[in-house]
Amino acid sequence: MAIKPIRVSQVNSFIKRVLQTDPLLGNISVIGEIANLKHHSSGHVYFTLKDENSKLSCFLAREQALSLHYQLEEGMEITAAGYIYVYERGGTYSLNVRDINVEGKGNLAVAYEKLRAKLEAEGLFDERYKKPIPLFPKQIVVITSDTGAAVQDIIKIISAKNDQIRVIVYPCLVQGNEAAADISKAIMEVNRLFPETDCLIVGRGGGSMEELWAFNEEVVARSIFLSEIPVISAVGHESDVTIADYVADKRAATPTDAADIAASDKEALQSLAKETARILRRSVDDILQKAEEKTRRYDMNAMKTQILDRLRWKSLIIENHLLEIEQEVKRILALAEAKTEKAKIELTAANPLEIMKKGYGLILDQEGRISSSALRFTQGDSLTVIFKDGKINCHVDRVRGSENEAEK
Repeated sequence: MAIKPIRVSQVNSFIKRVLQTDPLLGNISVIGEIANLKHHSSGHVYFTLKDENSKLSCFLAREQALSLHYQLEEGMEITAAGYIYVYERGGTYSLNVRDINVEGKGNLAVAYEKLRAKLEAEGLFDERYKKPIPLFPKQIVVITSDTGAAVQDIIKIISAKNDQIRVIVYPCLVQGNEAAADISKAIMEVNRLFPETDCLIVGRGGGSMEELWAFNEEVVARSIFLSEIPVISAVGHESDVTIADYVADKRAATPTDAADIAASDKEALQSLAKETARILRRSVDDILQKAEEKTRRYDMNAMKTQILDRLRWKSLIIENHLLEIEQEVKRILALAEAKTEKAKIELTAANPLEIMKKGYGLILDQEGRISSSALRFTQGDSLTVIFKDGKINCHVDRVRGSENEAEK
């Protein structure tokens, strides 16, 4: 006899209890290749693990995704550890992932290689961006933990080499999840608060890869690259090479090596100053000696004669130029005078008074206008005749003119 029918939700609920109470499925690790990778806006990550025969849906919560030091990618082979979870409403199940390990390499090694390749492609490691470390620093800022042994070693070495250098310790976290952000913040603040600083030492003492990991974070690398102050990286031991080492202007094998690189030796500086002064004195003496010998080679009387001869020659040239100028001025004045005289004659000839001296006169009508034709007058009109020495008022008694004029 068949059992009593049950609802779909009851079936799914039963399957959920069976699967989620199974001790094996509650803590399981699955090896597979990532496919159908999706990053949700909430921060959760959804993907499928597959092999050659099957596939398994997986869910990675936002908190676990943020703890990864690398990005998941399609085709990446991983081991995902977690538990089986059943979604009753959809009747599906998935692997809720607690932890992920990349097959073949450790997770940190994968993250390190990916970030190194990315920053190298962007040019952050190029030598052309490296700033020189000043030879004679006045102020050095050390960004590290103020409780570690490294900072004491750095201060001790710098003070021993040159007690005139001012050393400022700018404390920050150098280990843990918040260390990278704290280191980055410290680098930016030193650039802003102490721009007169000659050199930055950023680092810490030795430790495991996990303990040094803050110096492999992208935020620290970019802060070092953007620093206006030259940066010496000093992380761990000589065998420890971090991303910060690649980006920094100078890599030191250890924190004590960084102090040795940054600080100029006081005695060496004094010796260098003395040697430089000696070389300068010798150079000045050589210059003065050569100048004296060159002066002695000159015959002052001969130089005086040469100078006087050159002055006389220049004087003759000047006199010739002045004579040429004087002659040109006279020529221009004569030409102007001739033109003026010609204009005077022409104006005199055109003067009516000059014509009237020959017996001619001007005839004005009763309106006072000059008349050049007899036909403009009629019998009885008044007119005035002007001579050179007076005028006569007249009346027209009769008008006579040529036939041609009359026709006109």
